[in-house]
Amino acid sequence: MRYFALACDYDGTLACNGRVDDSTLAALGRLRESGRKLIMVTGRELEDLIRVFPHTHLFERVVAENGAVLYDPSTHDIQPLAAAPPADFTRELERRHVAPLSVGHVIVATWEPHGTTVFDVIREMGLELHVIFNKGAVMVLPSGVNKASGLRRALDALKLSPHNTVGVGDAENDHAFLTACECGVAVANALDSVKAHVDLVTRADHGAGVSELIDAIIATDLEELNPRLSRYDLLIGRADANGEDVRVHAYGGAVLIAGPSGAGKSTVTTTLLERLAEASYQFCVLDPEGDYEEFTGAIALRGDPRALIDDSLRVLNRPDANAVVNLLDERREDRPRILDMLLPRLLELRGGTGRPHWLVIDEAHHLLPATWQPSETLIPAQFENVVLVTVHPDHVASSVLARVQTVIVVGRDPQRTLDAFAGGRGEASTRLPPDIADREGHAWFVRNGAAPISFTIAEPTLERRRHQRKYAVGELGEDKSFYFRGPEGRLNLRAQNLELFLQIGDGVDDETWLHHLRQHDVSQWLRDAIKDEELADEVFQVEQRSDLSPSESRTRVREAVQRRYTTPA
Repeated sequence: MRYFALACDYDGTLACNGRVDDSTLAALGRLRESGRKLIMVTGRELEDLIRVFPHTHLFERVVAENGAVLYDPSTHDIQPLAAAPPADFTRELERRHVAPLSVGHVIVATWEPHGTTVFDVIREMGLELHVIFNKGAVMVLPSGVNKASGLRRALDALKLSPHNTVGVGDAENDHAFLTACECGVAVANALDSVKAHVDLVTRADHGAGVSELIDAIIATDLEELNPRLSRYDLLIGRADANGEDVRVHAYGGAVLIAGPSGAGKSTVTTTLLERLAEASYQFCVLDPEGDYEEFTGAIALRGDPRALIDDSLRVLNRPDANAVVNLLDERREDRPRILDMLLPRLLELRGGTGRPHWLVIDEAHHLLPATWQPSETLIPAQFENVVLVTVHPDHVASSVLARVQTVIVVGRDPQRTLDAFAGGRGEASTRLPPDIADREGHAWFVRNGAAPISFTIAEPTLERRRHQRKYAVGELGEDKSFYFRGPEGRLNLRAQNLELFLQIGDGVDDETWLHHLRQHDVSQWLRDAIKDEELADEVFQVEQRSDLSPSESRTRVREAVQRRYTTPA
């Protein structure tokens, strides 16, 4: 299940002329019975809402005052989410005859044509307030407070993610929270500006449109809208043929990343993890060899198996936290047993909240071997949004391979890896087109039936940082080092990293420095050994300048290097 919550605006969406009809109330009840949560997100003041709508108990949370107040109907707890504007502000509006004027727990509201006066008072008093317009209403709130910020607080309280939320609304002030939801919907009576920026417009208006949406959520989990949500797909590289983005679908099926040792599987996996972290999709990595312990977007865990499992669930109980479960302390033969203990609990959490959105299983041929038999509580159909990383795809359980919808093959002899995948699934292999068979990165989107394509992997930030450390202060091999030899070869000064290159470059005589510059040795080294085309091009421009003194050229080369490579703290 993808969607666990429905966030609804009140006026103009659930309600028509301020009232919600019985058929809409019945639809809200059906959604609750499906196990999903209801959240109301309204611009109304809370007491006014309760007066006109005595059914707030249907909702897990109510976000009132356009994001400024959070209300729990089960406990009647009222939580202001920001400080109210100063009383002097309200008094000044009254003095200037702004009426009607309403003051809530946080919000101050009036109607047009008083918007200009409100702006004038805010400016004259130097207040950090912002104004939101909604069908003639003028709402004043602290800066940064809107329906999206309030919805995030409600979802946090329920341990849910915006990625598992559908939002429905009709007016200007709904833009923010509809955009924050994975899927945004407008009822038929919504403003055209709202309809233009959502994923679905209902056929019916007001509460009937919400009922229509609820029935679709219950029936199909809005699976038919998945193709429209491609904006969430995860960039992993660029196609070699045309330079277009190569992306992994953000939801549905399993991904296989396969290839020989040292071929770049961890590079692809790290790129994918970075994309997940950037998009706030929660993930959990099962890391048998400790390869992802340094990943900065997750909390790395290791230790006693039972404590490790409990700690992992404790971390993942927070929607904004990711976990790397490091199994390096465990004996190799015990690691599959730990996965068997952890996996049902992860899938149970996912069954209740939709999180973690992705599971990444490294060394999948060992943790989920061909002999693996799922327990009664664990069925292969639950292997949605799972990444399997392996050297031997034919050694992974066939029931798990059957769920794979995307295959990423890296390294030499990619056809052999594809053949192994097909063998593990018990089906005929897909042949690589001859013109790309010798490439080292291939993506095959099984679900759409297209032929595999070759692509260049988008290098992850972590890998770039490692390279920067290596090139800046690390130890490049003798064949990758720069040698200051001078015009007659009398010197043999080796610079095994960029820092030493700059130090030696500052110390050698002008004749030696200019000799290497005029022969374009520096830019060639940066291009071939450091593999930084942009830096090489910039230094090449310096090498071309015959009007620069040795001191000036040294300064320009140093500045170009230091802009890109700095010694880590």
